[in-house]
Amino acid sequence: MRAVLRHSVLRRSLLVAAVIVLALLVLPYVIVLFYRIGEPVSTLMLWRWATGQRVERSFVPLSRIASALPLTVVVSEDGSFCRNRGVDLGAMREALRQADEDFDEARGGSTITQQTAKNLFLWQRRSIIRKVLEIPLALWINMVLPKRRILEIYLNIVEWGPNGEFGAEAASRLAFGKPAHEITAREAAELAAILPNPVRRSARPPSALVRRLAGLYERRAAAHPALDACIQGRSP
Repeated sequence: MRAVLRHSVLRRSLLVAAVIVLALLVLPYVIVLFYRIGEPVSTLMLWRWATGQRVERSFVPLSRIASALPLTVVVSEDGSFCRNRGVDLGAMREALRQADEDFDEARGGSTITQQTAKNLFLWQRRSIIRKVLEIPLALWINMVLPKRRILEIYLNIVEWGPNGEFGAEAASRLAFGKPAHEITAREAAELAAILPNPVRRSARPPSALVRRLAGLYERRAAAHPALDACIQGRSP
């Protein structure tokens, strides 16, 4: 009788655990539906708040960010952003081929939408489990949110400084002492250049590597003015 009771309790416990896990997996998909408006925060921001660490972030709409910054971030982080469906399999394959390179000095294969999914709902450390969760989330985010809104969220939640600075406004004020809507094309390129590792890289003053990458990204942005239509929401 006791064995039957223990078996019943164990089965109910497993069922409850399975329901909780399923709810946690489904919850981000529901939350995304409400992110057409509002000021989302990242899991890293929440962790820093919970552990008493500094968080500097002012959410600003895309209309209050210099147009050079979103354009430069797109060409540096995810050149296929305007045409991909949230995931770029070609870029992921290329990243796998270059897996033996220094990750701190190279871009990964994640799209801006994947990075947005990671920042909103997942954790920073690389792992297969995170990637498995990240890819379907990115596909869903791309399905339910406009490209312009995805980019707006990304630019406001990405870590952009070594001391709890998040988003374009905090990054611009830290690096240049002015709001994000006043930065120049060169300054936008320098901010894009530090995104892979804002703890080790800085735009104040920029290192030789940051200057070199900024020059490359500035030229790329100037060569792709058509991307601006997508960023401004004038194309699907």
